[in-house]
Amino acid sequence: MRMMDFATVELASAAVASAAGAAAYAVRGRSSSLFAPSVYRGDPEQPLIALTFDDGPSRSTPALLEILADHGVPATFFMCGRNVRRFPVIAQEVRIAGHEIGNHSDNHSYLHFKTPEYIFRDLAIAQQTIRATTGVRPRWFRAPYGVRWFGLRSAQQRLGLTGVMWTVIANDWKWPGCRVARMMAQRARNGTIYCLHDGRGLRPSPDIRSTLEAVDMVIPKLQSQGYRFVTLTEMLCRDSSMNA
Repeated sequence: MRMMDFATVELASAAVASAAGAAAYAVRGRSSSLFAPSVYRGDPEQPLIALTFDDGPSRSTPALLEILADHGVPATFFMCGRNVRRFPVIAQEVRIAGHEIGNHSDNHSYLHFKTPEYIFRDLAIAQQTIRATTGVRPRWFRAPYGVRWFGLRSAQQRLGLTGVMWTVIANDWKWPGCRVARMMAQRARNGTIYCLHDGRGLRPSPDIRSTLEAVDMVIPKLQSQGYRFVTLTEMLCRDSSMNA
């Protein structure tokens, strides 16, 4: 009887662990589309690379724009509505420089355990703020911390957004630039979407020196290997005019 009880407990524990793993994957798995449509890489047959930057704009963003301009490469910036309202001129500079703008929520808060109404309102406010400030209606959305939840599918549909995760997350908020660049170079493949940061959450003046150093180092290295840097729309869509 005790052996049967022990076996039952083991089975129950395994079931709980399996369910927990499945739930974690649904929430944060880069290839999961359970809560909403999402992409995490481009065509593996095309030598294209997409640099994406989360959490901006911030006072540190112009320094990044200078580096991208020096190398002549475009990127996609996932902006927080609150930061756009704080730095409208910098948000406009990103657009004027020819980069693409995506939606990164309004308040940069975790979406898990939030109501569908909260999720829609948070994305909608950011969408309206970005459009009013820059003239761009984002078509791409990246959830803060990569966390998706119930209600996100409906919110994305209503706002015309498609979720984007990443192929490689650069850890640029915690690693030195040389380590970030080395990892990015080692993991470069056709269709890679890199996730970096030109902000640190909602901090107005974040230290992004590691990001700047990594980007400045890795762009020429990957270009010398035959990769071409593009926006997400150019990588993922045949008709890039849909970004207007």
